[in-house]
This record gives sequence, structure tokens and C-alpha cells, in this order.
Amino acid sequence: MLLRDDVQAAINAARGQLPANLPTNPNWRKVNPADSDFMNLAVTSDTATTPQLYDVAESILAQKISQIAGIGQVNIGGSSRPGVRAELNPLLLSKLAIGLDQVRAALGAANADVPKGSLSDDRRMRVLNSNDQLFLAREYASLIIAYRNGAPVRLSDVATVIDSQENIRSAGFVNGKPAVILDLFRQPQANIIDTADRVLALLPMLRASIPPSMRLEVTEDSTRMIRASVRDVEVTLIISILLVILVVFCFLRSVWATSIPSVVVPLSLVGTFGAMYVLHYSIDNLSLMGLTISNGLVVDDAIVVIENISRYLEQGLSAHEAALRGSREIGFTVLSMSTSLIAVFIPILLMGGTLGRIFREFAVTLSVAVAISMIISLTTTPAMCAKFLKSQEDQKHGWLGRTSERGFKAMHDGYASSLRWVLRHQPLVLAITLGTFCLAIYLYVVIPKGFFPQQDTGRINGNARASEDTSFQTMRQKLLEYTAIVKADPAVEAVSAFINRARAGFTP
Repeated sequence: MLLRDDVQAAINAARGQLPANLPTNPNWRKVNPADSDFMNLAVTSDTATTPQLYDVAESILAQKISQIAGIGQVNIGGSSRPGVRAELNPLLLSKLAIGLDQVRAALGAANADVPKGSLSDDRRMRVLNSNDQLFLAREYASLIIAYRNGAPVRLSDVATVIDSQENIRSAGFVNGKPAVILDLFRQPQANIIDTADRVLALLPMLRASIPPSMRLEVTEDSTRMIRASVRDVEVTLIISILLVILVVFCFLRSVWATSIPSVVVPLSLVGTFGAMYVLHYSIDNLSLMGLTISNGLVVDDAIVVIENISRYLEQGLSAHEAALRGSREIGFTVLSMSTSLIAVFIPILLMGGTLGRIFREFAVTLSVAVAISMIISLTTTPAMCAKFLKSQEDQKHGWLGRTSERGFKAMHDGYASSLRWVLRHQPLVLAITLGTFCLAIYLYVVIPKGFFPQQDTGRINGNARASEDTSFQTMRQKLLEYTAIVKADPAVEAVSAFINRARAGFTP
């Protein structure tokens, strides 16, 4: 396994075999090329130019953000480094017999950052260095590129020298203002929520490190959808726990009897969290989905044990004797029930490919929850039954118990009458069953199928291309107009109108 220093050493060793005129030195990033950015930061200003914004983003912000744990790569877009552009006049160059290579050589020689000489004596030598690099257009304009008829020919004589940027075909806008965008990518295996939290915690320091005239804002944070999704699953998990306890109470009609299987749910969840910690799992949609589904499964073992112990209590045994005999008798049944549930998820555990990697965490989480509930049902549940359950003579039902008993009796009578009707009309019931089966097959065939259900993240991406005759300002103005349409009416119809008007608005 290569370490970071080994990779950097290999890059440095290969540098001598590469061309000497590379614009930048080779570098490496620890990032998944198939992964998308999880956060976008925008740098805007009312006074600074986009090359200045890019310079600050590259030299200050990107360097600090790259040091955050979990960040794999920082891409900067919307502009490029500051640069001086010399727009040469070919007619003047032709009249003066000056070639483009001659101009390029003159510019390179004038802007070389090399020692200017040395001072030495018998014992020592000092190298003369001077930072005479040129950064502004007015500094380049006075450069002498050639001599003709004894007179110097300066760059400003044959070219228009302006302060600009290296790539003039790169631009970015945020809310209609020019901006430089920083796209943040996480490292493989890095927790996206923790990485985003570190970036958000560092924002105040980043804002303090740039000039006051510049603003740094978060334009897009994909973790918001992840947080909202996980929060929704957490609420569903809490509701499912309460519903399970309520259903158990409706049938047992005793607070103490309900508390016994209710204890299994939190204990099973806590034990599952411990197993997830050991297996290096995280709290995500799949693991929470497994915990949510397990709520209805983990109480089954406890209810079976309580029902068998209650049967011996009704026969007149004491709570202690009923707990011992009932748990001993039902132990193998609980073991077989839990084993059969876990066996259902064995195909998912053995599944390969991307789908198997995705659902393996779900299957393991659910299997662990069922296994822990089995252990609790065979140990904690009998002990609580021996402590809190009462014999049949000591139980006294109140008005709630009597009312619920009448309700259960009515439900029992209704079920019995419906069962008698089914038995009297067997051909009709069989036809309905076969029709339902055929309808299920038909719906399975016609329903669209996909790898994962599509979710609306609220993000719209579009590309606009134009001919070389279309000016950049025209392109920018039209894009801003169409963006305003979508912002005013963020509906599907607005997106369609955006595309149609964009196609009709640009010159063919």
C-alpha cells in the first residue's frame, strides 16, 4: 500500500522526465473521480475583479480548505489567475519585420526570475537577486521588444496591453454578480457530514483571512438534503417505537405487562448501535431503515415469551415458577423464529456488486437487532415477568380493560361471521384470489423499474453554447433572464419554459 510520501516522491522523481515548459508541476489528489462535489463556496465582491477574486481563492482559501480532514480536492472555477494580455497588431508587426516568436522571447526574457549576478572575493560570494517580475499592463507596455533604424520598438507600439486573466473564456455568476466558485470534494471513505461540519466551522476564519471587500458564502450544500433525510428517518423511528408500544398495550391492557416487551426495543437499539460502532458503520438512511423495520420484529420474541409465561400464570403457578417453566419451554421456538428472520437476509449479505455493497449495511443492522432481541427475550424478559407479572387471581381490570375486552369480543365475532361467509362462497373467494394474483403480475410488468427511485434535489443544470460571433455579455444577459424565470416560478412548467425560451432566444 502506497503512502502519501511515497506518491509524492515518485512524482518528484518523474519531474525531470517531463517537458520543462509545463504551466504547473504535477500533483495528486486523494479523491474518487466518479464522486461529485458536496459543497460549493462562492467569492464575490462589488469592487474587486474576478482575477483578483481567483487569486485570493487559490492562494488563501483553497490552501486552507485543503488542510481540512476529509477534503480530497478543491476545484476553482468562474475565472482564472490574473494575467496581462498583449493583443498584437499583425499589420504593424509585418511592417517592422517583427515575428511573433521574437515578441514572445522578449517578454519571456524580461520577466525571468533569475539571479542578476554575484559579488565575490577570496573568501565568499554573494548572489544578487531582485524581484523584478512584472504583474501589471503598464509595466509590460514600456518593454523594448526590438530595435529598428536605431530606435527602440516598445510593446505598446505594436500591441494593446491590458490587465486581464489567463483564460478569458471562464466566468461564474452568483445571483447575477461575477463570482469565483470553489467546488469541494471529499476523500474516499470520509464521512460527508463530518467533513461539511468542519468546513462550516472554518468559515468564520476563512472570511477573516480575505480582504473585507470580498464576501464568502455557501451557495450549495448537498449535506442539507442528507441531514433532512436522516432527520425524517429518525422521526419515523421514534413514531414506530411509540406505535409498537401502543399496540402492545392495547392487547395486554396492563402497564407492567406492556413495559416488559417495550424494554426490548431500546435495549435492542442500543446493542445494535454498539455493533455498528464495532463494524465502523455510520448513521445513514440504510442503517436507520433497518432499525425502523426491526421495531416490529424485536418485540415478537418478547411477546411470545410473555404469552407462554402468562399461560402458566393462568394455570395457578407463581410468577417465579411460571417464568422458569415458560421461558424454558419456549426457548427453542424463539431461537428458531429469530434464526428464520436472519436467514431471510443471508442472500443480501452474499450479494455482490454495487447493490450488495449498498444493502449489506442494512441487512447486517437488521440481523444484529433481531439477534440481540432474541438474547434479551430469553434473559431479561423472563426476569421481568417473574418480578412484575401477577397471578390470575391478583389481576384486576379497570374500566379500560373491560371496555377493550368488549371491543376485542366484537372484533372476534365479526371475524367469525366473515370467516363463515368465506366458507359458504368458496368459488367466489377463489376467483377473487386468482384475479388478485394475476393483477399483481400485470402491475409488476407495467410499473417502471429502476436502480434507485429518483429524488428531487432542487438542482437544475444547463449548458449553453453559442457561435464565436455571440458576445460574452449577450450570453450572460440572456442566461440571467432565464434564471430569473426559474427563480420566480420554481415548477416543472417553468423549467420547460426556461428551455424553450433559451433555445429561441439565442442566435442560431
